[in-house]
Amino acid sequence: MRVLVVTAVAAERDAVAAAAGPCDEVALPGGYALRRTAGEPVAFDVLAAGVGPAAAAAGTATALTAATLAGAPYDLVVSAGIGGGFSPGPGARPEGSPSGAPLGSVVVADAIVAADLGAETPDGFTPVTELGFGTVAHLPDPALVKAVTAAAGAAAGTVVTVSTVTGSAARAAELAERHPGVLAEAMEGFGVAEAAAAHGVPVLEVRTISNAVGPRDRAAWRIGPALTALTGAFRTLPGALAAAGPASDPPPRSTSLTRGTPTSLRRTP
Repeated sequence: MRVLVVTAVAAERDAVAAAAGPCDEVALPGGYALRRTAGEPVAFDVLAAGVGPAAAAAGTATALTAATLAGAPYDLVVSAGIGGGFSPGPGARPEGSPSGAPLGSVVVADAIVAADLGAETPDGFTPVTELGFGTVAHLPDPALVKAVTAAAGAAAGTVVTVSTVTGSAARAAELAERHPGVLAEAMEGFGVAEAAAAHGVPVLEVRTISNAVGPRDRAAWRIGPALTALTGAFRTLPGALAAAGPASDPPPRSTSLTRGTPTSLRRTP
């Protein structure tokens, strides 16, 4: 099984690669460089694609295209790195799972949601789908999510992708209200998922929590422990993927959100 892991920065890439063992470096078009492992039964290629959804999508698409042209396409794409965790609150997912993710914990996305892709209106934020365009969420294979969550001792829930990191309690509260039960915030997952969907490859997102979503208190950040947790999570991934079996085809992209919960609607070609 060939897995492409996409991070934002080199520190995250190196944390993932540390779990996979010795790596070779492989050059890609556009100046990208992969860290490639020869693991069995799961081989990882790890790419630091840059910060934000646009950079993540571009890097992911480059790696996926290069692999396809080389006759060795990927079986799975994973967006990975550290992220912000939402504080536990009264909001809950429809099935009753509590919201929030503490520092140092591992989160596996069961929904990868573009939280700020849309328009501001007098009535508040409107997702781009309600304007008649695009996609706002990707729903990873539930069997993969369940297997990876169990193996890593993680929590499964919504991870929102933002282009501007949350820096206030008011913004954190707004996101939590729009996405009940949201666990984490990051900047790349939706971009990675868009590229994976365009290539017909299943996607996951794995985040370890380095800071709380809200006011930016650098003294409270725990980046080192979060990177260590990321290495630990990826040490469990080969076994989890083997236990889950082959990944299914990507599920339909969600084209609307109801009370923050993705609703699956298949796109027509």
